[in-house]
Amino acid sequence: MADDVLSQNEIDALLSALSTGEMDAEELKIEENKKRVKTYDFKRALRFSKDQIRSLTRLHENYARLLTTLFSAKLRTVVQLNVASVDQIPYEEFIRSVPKMTLLNVIEVPPLEGRVIMEVNPNVAYAMLDRLLGGKGEGINKIENLTEIETKLLQNIFYYTLESMQEAWSSLTQIDPILADFEVNTQFLQMIAPNETVVVISLNTQIGEATGMINICIPHVTLEPILPKLSVHYWMQSTKKAPNENEIKQLKKRIHVAEVPVIAELGTTNISIQDFLALDIGDVIRLDQEINEPLIVKVGELPKFLAQPGKSKKKLAVQILDEFKRGEQDDEW
Repeated sequence: MADDVLSQNEIDALLSALSTGEMDAEELKIEENKKRVKTYDFKRALRFSKDQIRSLTRLHENYARLLTTLFSAKLRTVVQLNVASVDQIPYEEFIRSVPKMTLLNVIEVPPLEGRVIMEVNPNVAYAMLDRLLGGKGEGINKIENLTEIETKLLQNIFYYTLESMQEAWSSLTQIDPILADFEVNTQFLQMIAPNETVVVISLNTQIGEATGMINICIPHVTLEPILPKLSVHYWMQSTKKAPNENEIKQLKKRIHVAEVPVIAELGTTNISIQDFLALDIGDVIRLDQEINEPLIVKVGELPKFLAQPGKSKKKLAVQILDEFKRGEQDDEW
């Protein structure tokens, strides 16, 4: 679609050609009416619809927010991630687009087939490593010279991203991500056929002063079982299900054994702080409740019944007289 949009320089050149007579407007109209032919590259087959791409974009916008929170906490510095683009391209084109020596996290996502690649730009990876080792977060590209300790530190921090991935995907399907492999050379990573379609989600990443990209590569074979869920209709429909008979019985059973506080309120009053601090044993507090008026019984802090005080087996008790009737004057309850 970008090929059909003219730049400002092209528009200016077109207007100039029309005004000088180098180009005839009538000829342009005739050519416009001719049948247009668009080239189609079968090596770059479009396997995903626009709706599905939009759904993947929404999903990974949420993932980017979760990663922002995670990396900010782990690295103790300002980290910002956001979705830059979502494209469907052949796998070989993705491999050619990333640096020869980079950070490649290979993630299995059972029960889905295939593997997901999280490619982290060396500038970003070393900024993370520098922060983990107490530095300012400077990005230096020395991925091919990673020591065993540095490799372990980076593996650990990307291990925590699996939980965020599981949470982000939970709105679509339940997955159990596993960090299956950790590579730095793309030549040793050949997961699928070179012409297989993949979706590449590019995340703009900023860690302190260092910037770079984190690319998430998802093969079509991985998303194929859940493609119907990526449609707009699926996202718009309600996923709420009515409880079945067994769930209703369990709910009633739990309600019946639930404990709630029951309070018989003798009355209330207002006194000053000075009088409250001066209270002593034997003092009498005058309440706003007449002795012949029924008491209000509260259940869970809400007035429910009217009762009269008394005794039962030599213990103080109340006898329920009536249900508490709520009126306009009781709206504050």
